[in-house]
Amino acid sequence: MRRMTPARPLHRALSPCALLLAAATAQAEPVAYALDPTHSFVTFEVLHFDTATLRGRFGPLAGDVSLDRDARSGRVQLAIPTAAVSTGLPVLDARLRQADMLAVDAHPQAFFVAERFEFTPDGGVAAVTGEFTLRGIGQGLRLVAQRFRCYTSPLLRREVCGGDFEGEIRRSRFGINHSLPFVADTVRLKVQVEAIRQAP
Repeated sequence: MRRMTPARPLHRALSPCALLLAAATAQAEPVAYALDPTHSFVTFEVLHFDTATLRGRFGPLAGDVSLDRDARSGRVQLAIPTAAVSTGLPVLDARLRQADMLAVDAHPQAFFVAERFEFTPDGGVAAVTGEFTLRGIGQGLRLVAQRFRCYTSPLLRREVCGGDFEGEIRRSRFGINHSLPFVADTVRLKVQVEAIRQAP
């Protein structure tokens, strides 16, 4: 009579598979990053009387990013201090803060929140689409990456990811109609961000 080999306990047979599944699940979890305020700003550009371009800056930015490259998904939320607008001209900065412009007393911050990410084949961020809120009014905004990369910071000894992103808004859609059409309606936004990987 043929002797039957005792079957291994089911939990022992499954344990390698379970470990592999657990490892895969752990690797697929989103990675959290916090913005580095020393390298995160928004620059705006608007054509002035169809001659030269008026430029200014907001920042530093606050916020965080979550990335899951395996799932090709992510989330970003930025807070932009409109009261900190700087064009290099104090008189113009004061004018931009007034109620018919940025209305910083009522709305000292603008916000960008996005959950629609586009990725390059190698896992880099190609574009981000979400809602930009200015003066309490939300509008869709797509920011396209001009460059994006991650590296290990020799100072922080942690991963840092970041890049330059560009998009456009129409200021009239946020209730900013002053000086139209002499100062253009279309405003180009250039967003520079760097974010530091956080501990799990």
